[in-house]
Amino acid sequence: MDLSVYNSELSKVNLTDAVSVENYIEEKRKQFNSKIAFGGYLEKRNLYQRSTHFNNESTEERNIHLGIDLWTAAGTPVICPLDGIVHSFNNNTEIGDYGPTIILKHSIKKETFYTLYGHLSLESIENLKIGMPFTKGNQLATLGIAEINGDYAPHLHFQIIKNIGDYRGDYPGVCSQSNLDFYKENCPDPNLLLKIKI
Repeated sequence: MDLSVYNSELSKVNLTDAVSVENYIEEKRKQFNSKIAFGGYLEKRNLYQRSTHFNNESTEERNIHLGIDLWTAAGTPVICPLDGIVHSFNNNTEIGDYGPTIILKHSIKKETFYTLYGHLSLESIENLKIGMPFTKGNQLATLGIAEINGDYAPHLHFQIIKNIGDYRGDYPGVCSQSNLDFYKENCPDPNLLLKIKI
């Protein structure tokens, strides 16, 4: 799914309206007879211009996407891709933000890293506790509706984070051009874990 500034089809889509974007994605999914549309790592997007969370006069515009999006129906289960524990969670309620978000901590062969799951349902974070374990293949969450997930068409934002610093329940999922080198290094391509064949 190409939601980049280079996709001329998006000039006909109202990017400020979650329903319009969802309809566009649904048409694309039907065109390819697909249940899930995916993509977006390091994609430069106009989608964020509607929100002061990414675009305000005092800072450089953030419009480069740092995760992979998996676009499908609200309520769809999110399955844990590998063993981990809950590092943190939060409901990031600003328009254009993640909505309900879970961050897992993983330790493999003495390497520690994190995975972020954004745009979830409220139910996904209701009974969580810091340190709660999740096993690869188990259900972690479900996708949220636009009214809950930051006002987006339903999807999962999945991101790898090497060094999370002091962040809790949140981490930038979109960066500016001037910070791209740092975030590209700290947030490698999530397809390293998902292994989606393109």
